[in-house]
Amino acid sequence: MERRSLIQLNGVPLLSDGGLETTLVFHQGIELPGFAAFDLLRRERGAQLLTDYFRSYLALGREAGTGFVMETPTWRANPAWGPELGYSSEELEAANRQAVALLMELREEEERTARSDDRPDPVIQISGCIGPRGDGYVPDQKLSAEEAEVFHSWQIGVLSRSGVDLVTAFTLSAVPEAVGIVRAARAEAVPVVISFTVETDGRLPSGQPLSEAIERVDAETDGAAAYFMVNCAHPSHVAAVLEQGGPWRERIVGLRANASRRSHAELDAAESLDEGDPDDLARLYRELSPLLPNLAVLGGCCGTDLRHVQAIARATLPLLWEGLNPSLDTRISR
Repeated sequence: MERRSLIQLNGVPLLSDGGLETTLVFHQGIELPGFAAFDLLRRERGAQLLTDYFRSYLALGREAGTGFVMETPTWRANPAWGPELGYSSEELEAANRQAVALLMELREEEERTARSDDRPDPVIQISGCIGPRGDGYVPDQKLSAEEAEVFHSWQIGVLSRSGVDLVTAFTLSAVPEAVGIVRAARAEAVPVVISFTVETDGRLPSGQPLSEAIERVDAETDGAAAYFMVNCAHPSHVAAVLEQGGPWRERIVGLRANASRRSHAELDAAESLDEGDPDDLARLYRELSPLLPNLAVLGGCCGTDLRHVQAIARATLPLLWEGLNPSLDTRISR
């Protein structure tokens, strides 16, 4: 199966979704042990809940006139977390494959709708979402790059063979794990995106500056990552770091921020959802855009929902379209 091209590397703006898990838990009252959304796939009506969720975002992309990156609900579907939830290796593989198949069906449905409306096929990429081996907020200091490559190669292989267009590793907190993931994806010949999370001071939970983390991953993998992202942090947590400048910023193509300004420790201890202010979050995205010359993928993370991504799209997409080379064939009806 041919993979869809990553047109965001040419600066073409794409939307993504918001905080899947926080939406399910706090807005829909669904229990997610281990924050594992993939577990819905074996529950009654679970697949329908995920379908409804992604349909709402695809409609937003249609309304905004832009393409979409759909992340499989497999952030926790790896060999460390699967057994915690009672999955055998075979069941875990089936869940990863089912997650990809679900999004493929949604993409085909959206493409059929576009053709019936006499619109160009929308650019919809399916990204195989993976997470860290351990807790996203606590760096796994004992995990070497070699160990990370071995650990993550299983899930990356399953997702790649299932036909994803790319693999995205979210909420990474240390460089060695990111390096191992890039190497594992390179071995599978699937494009890979590394998304780091940062604390309120703009540093990774490991203590390393974001700039150094990106530069080191590139140095140890010969720049094999397709691009980098930042997720699970408020824009105010990364603004000062970006203002320091440097060519490393050109490697950041995506931003999926939290709604809350709270630290990771505060969010972990919170008993209720901090939804922040969608319009304020959107304003900060717009203000960060000039500091990220290659920003193209816009979405949200913890605490964000359709309202936040809609506000982000309204505030930021005009800036991104303005800077796009008009000679590029975006295949998107604007």
